[in-house]
Amino acid sequence: MKYERIKQLLKDDFKKLEDAKILLLGVGGVGAHCLDCLIRSGVKDITIVDYDTYDKTNQNRQLWSELHEGELKTKALKKHYADIKVINVKVEEPWVKEFDFSQYDVVLDAIDNTRAKLALAQACYKKLISSFGSAKRLDPTKVQVADIWKSAGDPLGKKIRRELKRRKFKSKYMVIFSSEEAVVSEGKGSFIGVTATFGLTMCAEAIKKIRKGSINVKS
Repeated sequence: MKYERIKQLLKDDFKKLEDAKILLLGVGGVGAHCLDCLIRSGVKDITIVDYDTYDKTNQNRQLWSELHEGELKTKALKKHYADIKVINVKVEEPWVKEFDFSQYDVVLDAIDNTRAKLALAQACYKKLISSFGSAKRLDPTKVQVADIWKSAGDPLGKKIRRELKRRKFKSKYMVIFSSEEAVVSEGKGSFIGVTATFGLTMCAEAIKKIRKGSINVKS
């Protein structure tokens, strides 16, 4: 059976995965690996949000990108994961402020828009798992998970913590980050060993959150 081996690990909690509703924001180098991991682990109800198209520069790190150059990521991924729901929109602060997150059990942030990330923290921190910068790094063993106030070593994280303090935000939510110093200072160089590790870690943290949470299991 397709999920027999993951069921051996999760036992009765596997039903929680089947019944969970997940919102995944961003399906690039981090998000697409997270999506694949969630689906292979038995999560059925996933909504992805993205606006971008694939090009050749994505092909070193983004799943399926070499097959769909020029296509919308949401449309392309729907071909491989037929049961996902898609929203083709750019995740920006105004969209976050207007969107209803109440229907989802977990919200996964794999976007790189700082203001949108801040808005997400304020809108749904109890459900949120957020990814910080995965580019410019080569060592996947430096990828870590902590609450926002215990994260370190990442310029994006530092900027977000500073701005959250300015906004008098004191709550906690989980973030994925790397303590590795950037290998280069310019450009957007990336290595799939790190970006995929971010995505797989996000998937694992989502599963952990679902297992601990009060998902309404359907009979």
